[in-house]
Amino acid sequence: MEKSIFVGSIFFSCFILLQLPGSIAAPTDGFTAQDFTFDIQKPYDKSVDQRYTFINDVHTMWVFSNDKPHTPSSNTKPRTEMRFRAKGGDYTSGVWQFEGDMYVPSGSTGVAAMQVMGGANGVSAALQIRVYDGVLKEYGSSPATSFGPANIYDRWIHLNVIHDADNKHIQIYLDGKLSFDASNPGTGSHYFKCGVYTQNNSSQRMESRWRNIKIWKRN
Repeated sequence: MEKSIFVGSIFFSCFILLQLPGSIAAPTDGFTAQDFTFDIQKPYDKSVDQRYTFINDVHTMWVFSNDKPHTPSSNTKPRTEMRFRAKGGDYTSGVWQFEGDMYVPSGSTGVAAMQVMGGANGVSAALQIRVYDGVLKEYGSSPATSFGPANIYDRWIHLNVIHDADNKHIQIYLDGKLSFDASNPGTGSHYFKCGVYTQNNSSQRMESRWRNIKIWKRN
């Protein structure tokens, strides 16, 4: 069962900055920050505080490979995830962006750390960013593609995921650098998730930490 633990509007001030010649545009340029809420999806037989903490502005989520799914009727693998809802609900059109700092401790493998939901051809997610032995892999386009540094473990990485729902396109920035850019077959209603969702060949314990999370929409 999903359990809502945080509801409220988060407001961000946007400033227009004059770019100097040769300066590089930020991934959020041309976007407006959106108010949002989130629910925690976790093993249905566990309380939220058994799989999630929010301390010093850091969201920490963990799950075990032998945990229950998030609902008694689900056939999916174990997860502890933040499921986001932008003001006005899930989106079917437009260009949307998820931003946040991600930290994956060493040893967590075979896990999806971030998702854009609303896939095609019987797949629930338009995008999954998975971690395998410290390497990021994009699942959503075909074939699955590795991207980013050789080892992302044990350090904060700034992540921007831009999803163009109209043109079915995904861009992923790591620490401000475009690291993945491809078409995407996602369709239907979309929303963002982050945390830990068990995949094939997973470790027994999986964890990810998040801070400075924002959701944006292109103007």
